[in-house]
Amino acid sequence: MTLAGLTIDRVETFAVPLPTLRPFGVSGGAIAVMGKPSVRILVKVTAGDHFGWGEATPIPAWTYETQESIVSTINGYLAPAIVGRPAWDLDGVTSAFDRAINRGFSIGAPLAKAAVDVALHDLLGRALGVSVGELWGQRRVSSIQLGWVVSGQGPAEVADAVAEGQSLGYQAFKVKIGLGPTDLRIVEAVRNAAGSAPLWVDANQAYSVAEAVQISRALADFGVTAFEQPLPANDIAGLQRLRDLSAVPVALDESLRHPSDMSTFVRLGAVDIAIAKVQRSGGLTLSRRLLQLAEDSGVRLMGSGLTDSDIGLAASLHLFAAFGITTPVDLNGRQFVDSVYVGGDTVKVADGTAYVPTGPGLGIEVDEEKVRRLAL
Repeated sequence: MTLAGLTIDRVETFAVPLPTLRPFGVSGGAIAVMGKPSVRILVKVTAGDHFGWGEATPIPAWTYETQESIVSTINGYLAPAIVGRPAWDLDGVTSAFDRAINRGFSIGAPLAKAAVDVALHDLLGRALGVSVGELWGQRRVSSIQLGWVVSGQGPAEVADAVAEGQSLGYQAFKVKIGLGPTDLRIVEAVRNAAGSAPLWVDANQAYSVAEAVQISRALADFGVTAFEQPLPANDIAGLQRLRDLSAVPVALDESLRHPSDMSTFVRLGAVDIAIAKVQRSGGLTLSRRLLQLAEDSGVRLMGSGLTDSDIGLAASLHLFAAFGITTPVDLNGRQFVDSVYVGGDTVKVADGTAYVPTGPGLGIEVDEEKVRRLAL
């Protein structure tokens, strides 16, 4: 199979409500609410006889893109910009996206762009009969250790959450903080329940520099390995100061949307750890550029997701495996949502370890009939 002449014919969006398995909150608000479906925007890109699937996760508590804006952005702007273009031209698609929805300060509509970019990777892999890792010529590991995410309001609640994760074989834990004055009590309770397991915390931009410095000292005493996004994403000067003052290595997530952001933080000496997140960075194309820059600059790498269902989970696993990320990662979709649209083989997760798919494209099968039936 040759990709020459394979042009993008159609881009379709589907807002699919998925069952919510557990409640989940961050400093910005609720991510998943029991009794309320968790909507994911699935995208199908078609080129000739070939197709691929991508996903976007609308979480207004985390970023500005909503279910409605993702659909309208793809249907009204991104799809018209790329229909008729060669399906293999990922670099050209990225440039077309930037012309359709301007980058602004960093990157414009990354979740919408990510869904289409991932679908194109899936399409290309399927067309060639190779996995995404083989498409890139880059897969350094075949499995990724997952962390169980702990988010709760009291020590007893989070201790129960740790026990649940342990019962399912998880041996690393990520704690959501920035939720209130009980943050350190929460971390202490998780440490007591988790024993010597790897433990890191995520503040989702909740603190000032002074607060983060003070909290970091207690986190060090609890053996926390990374302090994720303690300050607002655009507080570059504050993060530069915090890197020198924090007792725990600072990991950046929301601050690193575009590769140019990574370049800025490297030049200023303001980053200890760079977190890979496919949707945040507009898809796999830009994520690879960002991670390559971080790796070449000697910055440590970690991985995270956006409560993705199985399409996003597979995409993240290919990315993290390509760069050999061996520290536990936060790919928590399986913990909070049920990917009922998946048919046939899916991503294998056992005892807190996810195995990188090896089938064509992303390596998962989507039940299109069910997607169309479920779509809002």
